[in-house]
Amino acid sequence: MAKQQQEVRDLQEGSYVMIDDAACKINSYSTAKPGKHGSAKARVEAEGVFDGKKRSLSQPVDAKIWVPIIERKQGQVVSVDGSDMQVMDLETYETITMRVPEDQDVSPDDNIEYLEMDDQRKIV
Repeated sequence: MAKQQQEVRDLQEGSYVMIDDAACKINSYSTAKPGKHGSAKARVEAEGVFDGKKRSLSQPVDAKIWVPIIERKQGQVVSVDGSDMQVMDLETYETITMRVPEDQDVSPDDNIEYLEMDDQRKIV
C-alpha cells in the first residue's frame, strides 16, 4: 500500500488520511489549544474514499499519521456489461474491470476520471 507519514498538524480539509486502515478524505479539521498539563489536540472528521463510511480521529498535533498516496487517472470506457464495465487506462493502455456506479450513466467511448490506490478504484 502506497502511503507516507505526516504530522497531524500538517493535515488540511480535502486531503487524505488513513483511519482504521482505510483511505479517507478529510471533511473537517479542528484543534484545541494546549491546556495546563497537556499538548494541543486535533480532531479530524473524514469519510472513506472507497467505502463511504464516516470516521473520526482525535490525536495530539505533533503525532505522526499515515497519509495514503491516491492517484487520479484518466480512462476510456471500452464496454458496459450489466453492472460491470471495461475501462482502458489512457496512460498505460491497460484494461481494467470496474463496477458501474449506480448514480452515473456510462456508455462505450466515454472518458472518465477515477481514483486508484493499490487494487481499489473509484470513478470520480
